[in-house]
Amino acid sequence: MTLLIFLLLAAYYLLKTVREVLILTEGGAEVKSYSSAGQAVLLLFLVPAYGAFASRVRPVKLVTVVTLFFASHLVLFMLAIQGGMRVGIAYFLWVGIFNLMVIAQFWAFAADLYSEEQGKRLFPIIGVGGSLGAWLGALRAGALIDNAGPSRLLLGAFVVLIICASLVPVIHKLAPRHGERRAKETPVTSGNGFSMIAKDRYLILIAAMTILINIVNTTGEYLFGRYTIEQAQLLFPGTGAAVQAAREQFVGETYSRLYSTVNFLGFFLQMFVVARVFKWFGIGVALAIHPFVAFFGYLLMLRAPSLQLLGLVKVADNSLDYSLGNTTRQVLWLATTREAKYKAKQAIDSFGVRIGDLASAGLVFVGEQLVLSVPAFAGITLALTGAWLGIVRLLASARADRVALTASPETTVESA
Repeated sequence: MTLLIFLLLAAYYLLKTVREVLILTEGGAEVKSYSSAGQAVLLLFLVPAYGAFASRVRPVKLVTVVTLFFASHLVLFMLAIQGGMRVGIAYFLWVGIFNLMVIAQFWAFAADLYSEEQGKRLFPIIGVGGSLGAWLGALRAGALIDNAGPSRLLLGAFVVLIICASLVPVIHKLAPRHGERRAKETPVTSGNGFSMIAKDRYLILIAAMTILINIVNTTGEYLFGRYTIEQAQLLFPGTGAAVQAAREQFVGETYSRLYSTVNFLGFFLQMFVVARVFKWFGIGVALAIHPFVAFFGYLLMLRAPSLQLLGLVKVADNSLDYSLGNTTRQVLWLATTREAKYKAKQAIDSFGVRIGDLASAGLVFVGEQLVLSVPAFAGITLALTGAWLGIVRLLASARADRVALTASPETTVESA
């Protein structure tokens, strides 16, 4: 499982670097934000389709087939790029959906394999593979974008995803075959992920937190993208193929440095900090650390906004999100039903994320129309981060109640 998430995140960062090059150079930071709305619309159809497929096949086949499904699309994008087509928006939509659905199903698979206590102990270890894969993937992307261009990154990601798909049956074969695991090898029961969320306060709180996280994160991404494009235009003024190529290289190198720094720090936190926070302070404190750091970062942006400071804020925000924040959010699903793990989780981790991005796109649109300054954007983001802290407090209490209920003898008998 650690190797699988290592490879998935390495492939994603190859694909993500291509995304930034294509969407920013073909459209700009505003188009990047608005494209998230398209992902939300597509996920309205894809999430129910995924749930229906999950009800028909075993989890091992679900994970394998979905991974191969996404890998096959990379061949089409390579052909389109080589043919000179402008695929920035289409590719941006695809990468966002790929990342959310594939990573969500990986963690659903992990939450299905492990118990509450096993998950709290093992998820930080498995997360090390993801942090290391993201870091090395970003470093490799920076080298390839300089020497070979976007098509080479797509080819590398395609090969990695084929390997990922082949690992899933191996993991299934190696997993212990006790009675509970045999019961979990059947397809999940029918049901709609969205309706599950609407009926469960715990899931509603997870969804609300997910949406707020992505409003904050995506707004910060927009600001960083706007600064980066402005810098590229200042450094390489004019028009023509050579100027466009120079801007693409500058953008690719800038984001590669950001991602490599974020993922190195994320790897360090995952390796040495996450498990200790779980052990010494508990899940409630672990949930609050990320929004507290984001709140402090955007508070600084109110007074002295700059590309350097925003870069530091994004490094802190994203590295915590990818390590402590992500692992803690996955632990929340250990106390849910099997159906919620595969269906409600997919709805929240994909559609819920894009609803947050859509809200951020609306914020960007209004801000552009009103010509809001960076400190004004930072002030709005600061208020949203405060709401995030409030949701975290409620969620920590709800999780404690859910874990106690799940561990009760009555629940155990009913589940059996």
